[in-house]
Amino acid sequence: MSIRVVVADDQDLVRAGLVMILGAQPGLEVVGEAADGLQALEVATRLRPDVLLIDILMPGLDGVEVTRRLAGPDATDPMAVVVITTFDLDEYVLGALRAGARGFLLKNAGPQLLVQAIHAAANGDALIAPNVTRRLLQTFADRAPATPTQPLHPLTEREEEVLVLVARGRSNAEIAAELFISLSTVKTHIASLMAKLGARNRVEVAIWAYDTKRV
Repeated sequence: MSIRVVVADDQDLVRAGLVMILGAQPGLEVVGEAADGLQALEVATRLRPDVLLIDILMPGLDGVEVTRRLAGPDATDPMAVVVITTFDLDEYVLGALRAGARGFLLKNAGPQLLVQAIHAAANGDALIAPNVTRRLLQTFADRAPATPTQPLHPLTEREEEVLVLVARGRSNAEIAAELFISLSTVKTHIASLMAKLGARNRVEVAIWAYDTKRV
């Protein structure tokens, strides 16, 4: 079954390029487009795609606010959102991820990484452009409270291993290969980490790892 995608970007040529790239990929289907934030919100709400790919700077509503409404903690049925932008600025990255985005890419990331991010988001995973990941997590760590939040229950040895690899930006498949465990086992460990740490997503898990000097 194809992953259904809505593409939202206010620049016609950029949007057409993204649609062309994604439409040419096996297993992906572009089911809708939007040229501003309000239209993106309407189209995504009506079509319920597997993934919304949205530019961060949009007229009407910006990509962060659209993400918050569709994927944030107050969303009744959260949607997978991947944010894409030209601007490599910490406030955009932090804003998008805090709003609930499952991915953050720069527009020069290339088709391969774009497709990987779409698949990751559709599978409940998260992908952040490698060139912003370490700086992003360090920024979170620098802003973290002096006393890190303690987990509700002690982490197991395997969860500690998974935690470090998540913080290093590894995908679920890469973690499975490195630790010689199944993909479903990786997902179970990450779900357990999120529950124990009170994290909403793997980015917050990674932040906790940096905050507690695991990496």
